[in-house]
Amino acid sequence: MNRWTIIFVLLLFLGSGWVWWTQPDAPAQDNSPSLAPQPAVGRPAPDFTLPTLDGGEFRLSDYRGKPVVLNFWATWCGPCRRELPAIQRAAEHYDGLVVFAAIDQAEPIERVQRFVEEVGLTVIVPLDGEQLVGERYGVRGLPTTYFIDETGVIRSIWMGEMNSIILAEQIAGILR
Repeated sequence: MNRWTIIFVLLLFLGSGWVWWTQPDAPAQDNSPSLAPQPAVGRPAPDFTLPTLDGGEFRLSDYRGKPVVLNFWATWCGPCRRELPAIQRAAEHYDGLVVFAAIDQAEPIERVQRFVEEVGLTVIVPLDGEQLVGERYGVRGLPTTYFIDETGVIRSIWMGEMNSIILAEQIAGILR
């Protein structure tokens, strides 16, 4: 019986060693911005260009080197209407440090202009008239906000209404 115990232990030890030795190496995790752009946390934000309410153009890649807050919204959206004043205050507070873009989803320019004037928004207002950028970013409900660091990587996504505290916490995550 003793001889069989020794053989069993020896086979167990050698078998375990063989399994460990022949196991393929685990792929290295790559968190670098060289990954393909995708609207997901830890991935580079997909680039896009949209016309802005003031007649200009907003290209996300133009703001590389600065943190960016992308907020998808619409005037008919109650939670959007309630959170936009907090976004405006944050934009004033972080002026020069963080870029804020409030991307309107598929509304007539006149309606957006009236609302922006009524609320006193001074943030950049890109117009996603056909919701192509919203679709590309996987926006399923409004408001949805993407927090992008200075390297262009999405660090967090917030779906739903934010208050000033949540907004400040999320912005802290993209400031270095």
